[in-house]
Amino acid sequence: MARLTIRLPDELYDRLAADADAAGVPIAAFVRDALDQLNGADPFGFHARFDELHSTVIQVLAILASDVGARAPKSLAKGMEDTRRLLLDRGLIGAGDLPTLGGEASS
Repeated sequence: MARLTIRLPDELYDRLAADADAAGVPIAAFVRDALDQLNGADPFGFHARFDELHSTVIQVLAILASDVGARAPKSLAKGMEDTRRLLLDRGLIGAGDLPTLGGEASS
């Protein structure tokens, strides 16, 4: 079994110790059980809030790209190519994953 060492505020440790004692199990077993119950859950809604922020940013960038495209199509094309190159370099997209300005996937 792997080992994990973490530092906790005294108050949190005392609360965990009291809860583990009340459950009749060692603290380590109590913490393992609590972590196991989370099992990928997002009890504080962090990921939901991040998804909401992410979609808002995408909407703002889409509006900005539309405006830049109407005013300066060459600037938009250069920005799209720079973005595509950056995403390719970081392995975030494959060669044909990002649409071109015409709306078709690039090859």
